[in-house]
Amino acid sequence: MPQQKTRVSAPRLCAIALAVAAALGLDLSPNVGPGIATAYAQSDALRPEIGKPLQQAAELLKANRAKEALAKVHEAEAVPNRTPAEQLTIDRMRGAAAARAGETQVAIKSFEATMASGRMSAREQTQTAAQLAFLYSQLKDWNKTRDWANRARQLGDNSAEIDKLLAFVNAQSGDWAQVARDAQAAIDATEKAGKKPDEADLLRLADALRRTGNAAGQAAALEKLLANYPKPEYWNIVLAQLQSRPGFSQRFALDVYRLRLATKTLTKAEDYVEMTQLALQERQAAEAKKVVDEGFANGVLGKGAEAERQKRLQALAHQRAASAPADLKIAEAEAADADALVRIGLAYAGLGEYEKGIALIQQGIKKGGLRHPEDAQLDLGLAYTRAGDRTKANQAFAAVKGKDGAMEIARLWIRTANQ
Repeated sequence: MPQQKTRVSAPRLCAIALAVAAALGLDLSPNVGPGIATAYAQSDALRPEIGKPLQQAAELLKANRAKEALAKVHEAEAVPNRTPAEQLTIDRMRGAAAARAGETQVAIKSFEATMASGRMSAREQTQTAAQLAFLYSQLKDWNKTRDWANRARQLGDNSAEIDKLLAFVNAQSGDWAQVARDAQAAIDATEKAGKKPDEADLLRLADALRRTGNAAGQAAALEKLLANYPKPEYWNIVLAQLQSRPGFSQRFALDVYRLRLATKTLTKAEDYVEMTQLALQERQAAEAKKVVDEGFANGVLGKGAEAERQKRLQALAHQRAASAPADLKIAEAEAADADALVRIGLAYAGLGEYEKGIALIQQGIKKGGLRHPEDAQLDLGLAYTRAGDRTKANQAFAAVKGKDGAMEIARLWIRTANQ
């Protein structure tokens, strides 16, 4: 009488299942519902000639010997008349070994077979769909990558990794509108949970909106980026974008430099020189002296072919700053309009006479007849900032209106509180 083939017992079966699961990186904790171990235990048992090489394959994978593990899977696969449970176990292990060995096509074919089997738990389907998405991305098959990533999402994978993969795929296909929607959704979900938006999501959103021509949306995304991650490189982007915006008035050139100085993004010799010259033109002598002195102190100025010209500019700024107290007294006595009062008040604040300077700016605002009332309000916020009163400074900045750059500059001054 022919000897019957014995099958692996349930305890041995669970050991094989656990080994396979470990090779695949799957979670078999009792709190996640029916895992692979349970599924195997409820299915037909594995014959030893299949179970043994698969167990060896799992151990080889654990030792990072993927090609040898794949050979063991092929050994199990050579056994004829495999049951559906045996085939599923082989497909799982072949997929894991092939993925580790760099045989992406084999891994994809294996995992797609497991998905088609109809015998996997919901959790394992989710994990396998995500793995297929990443495998297809290695082949740069963006359509299949998107399909499997979306399948993983539908099965319940809400991980940041899948979100980023989908964003990358959409970027590769040029679907920037979808990239923006995905990034915005991720930001909204994070903020709803009371957390800070992810830096990468904010960058993705800003870039996608730029590519779709949504300048206003891009500006808002960049400001949110500054609010959460006030890095110098982001300040550079925001300030450059502000100056290139349609309708931005060049009368705010000095104000932009002031923001650069405050955010430590004033780094070039020509910028220090131009800011000093603009401050002198605006009769802000103490400010001009401070700027040019900083340029020399940090080694940006005083070197190279322009060193002598820069030294002459410094000497001029020092001369003007020395005579500023007497000059301002005369100018104050002769001030005939509100604009003069505001300008003189800001100059006093530059000298460190904050109370006097703020009072004169407020007097000018109250007097009325200003050519640009929003500029005066901006100067009031700047004077309070110099005085170290951030609360009143932000109140002044928040009151700034206008469509030619004043309101945006005021809003950015409020952002500098995070510096």
